[in-house]
Amino acid sequence: MTALKNDQTVTTPGGLPVLMSESVAEKIRTTLQDLPFRHFFEQNPVLVPVPRSALMKPGTLWVPQRLAYAMVQRGLGASVIEFLKRETAVLKSSTAKPAERPRAIDHYHSLSVQGALSDIRNIVLIDDVITRGATLVGAASKLTEAFPHARIRAFAAMRAMSPPDIFLNTLAPCCGWVTVNGDHTFRKP
Repeated sequence: MTALKNDQTVTTPGGLPVLMSESVAEKIRTTLQDLPFRHFFEQNPVLVPVPRSALMKPGTLWVPQRLAYAMVQRGLGASVIEFLKRETAVLKSSTAKPAERPRAIDHYHSLSVQGALSDIRNIVLIDDVITRGATLVGAASKLTEAFPHARIRAFAAMRAMSPPDIFLNTLAPCCGWVTVNGDHTFRKP
């Protein structure tokens, strides 16, 4: 997870050093037909990177953006459009205590949509790590207002696992759902 969050250099099975974002995108490209979420990348979706919890400063590492561009370079999307902008910072979900994690509504209110194209029909939100899914629900809800006729899905390169004993393998692709009940989001799996 650290290698992903910092887009560190990793070694490919062939011994070549590549950025983790490139490695993830290449793994998806080469195994796409076997992945349960392959339909996300059919029909050339627009890939929208999810903003960080903090406000962006010039030169800040933005891993979802790097993932999205690496995916488009490998034919997994039509283009990357940075529609979402974080207007107010929120706590980082991965380091906040469960009771202090931002809710989907907090993410929704902290984001804005920059620009709009009326003919977009297929959007995939791109994130590095999903914890409970509040960020993705807030982002998808904000995009739904701007693009009411678009199909919006979300992809995260990695998911937090809790409790730790359910962790089986680093590579365990899946499709799942994030639901909202009151102030809480729940992810399955």
